[in-house]
Amino acid sequence: MKRNRLYFVRLFSLGVVLLLTVACNRSNVEPCDDYRQAMRDFVIRISETARTQDADFVVIPQNGIELVAMGDDAHSELAETYLAAIDGHGQEDLFYGYSRDDKPTPSDETDYLLSYLRRSQQTGNRILVTDYCSRPDHVADARSRCDAECFVSFAAPSRELDVIPAGAPTHENAQDIIKLSETQNFLYLLNAEQFSSKNQFIESVEATNYDMVIMDLFFDDGTAFTAAEVERLKHKANGGKRLVICYMSIGEAEDYRYYWQSSWKRHKPAWLARENPSWPGNYKVRYWCSEWQDIICGAGDSYLNRILSAGFDGVYLDIVDAFEYFEG
Repeated sequence: MKRNRLYFVRLFSLGVVLLLTVACNRSNVEPCDDYRQAMRDFVIRISETARTQDADFVVIPQNGIELVAMGDDAHSELAETYLAAIDGHGQEDLFYGYSRDDKPTPSDETDYLLSYLRRSQQTGNRILVTDYCSRPDHVADARSRCDAECFVSFAAPSRELDVIPAGAPTHENAQDIIKLSETQNFLYLLNAEQFSSKNQFIESVEATNYDMVIMDLFFDDGTAFTAAEVERLKHKANGGKRLVICYMSIGEAEDYRYYWQSSWKRHKPAWLARENPSWPGNYKVRYWCSEWQDIICGAGDSYLNRILSAGFDGVYLDIVDAFEYFEG
């Protein structure tokens, strides 16, 4: 099942991480001296590869906001090359949902994230916040607090990201949205299993006025959206244009994706690490390995090339915070 993650790395014990480290040392894996820089370099490679084909291609990492700074806190030297390669940041649970849906995120966690998000914003990045809440007062509060920070808010009524919220989006408008910086709202609709057909999914999104849609490359039956279908999704109901961004996990391999080989469960490639016990069928990857990176953004039938061929305006990169798992 396609879905987002809620900092699942916090669920892993130190013992599990140590076991993984031992396995890592025994396998034929390229060494990694700096897990954070390795993830920065991976995102930069994705950005550079995509922009050779589309100079305006949008790159948005989700979570892992610590990568914007080179040191151990938000006030350290900025990672300028990394920041130049991206256009914004997606952040889950900033105000609601950190431990449970519709529960306020602890203030110390919010403050910690804000210290990094504000620095990223100051460099010109657009900040997209997904809070998991459905109570009207919580939704209103999440939107108000995002407005105060000049962030873009999406209050997700379901953590499965499988429904379009009732009512109009916040700051609804009929403007043509060409750049990420112009977005006033967005729809995060990752799972299509509630829709009976691909056409019903498309028609449901067409009927909305969101400035941007984040969605999967594939419908729930495994068929990819075509360039013609993505083009339909780029038009708001009120006539304005919008951005359509494709979700792509780069810190885990998912056994329901087109690239998955059944033999990997018996004979794991060196870059394939432990299955995520919180999300069966999803496997941590040693993302610094060239073999994995080639699956994501190499030549030929890579994931990124499929996204580009389908005409998406950009990518929304998930499990960027995988460095936390390997750091322990």
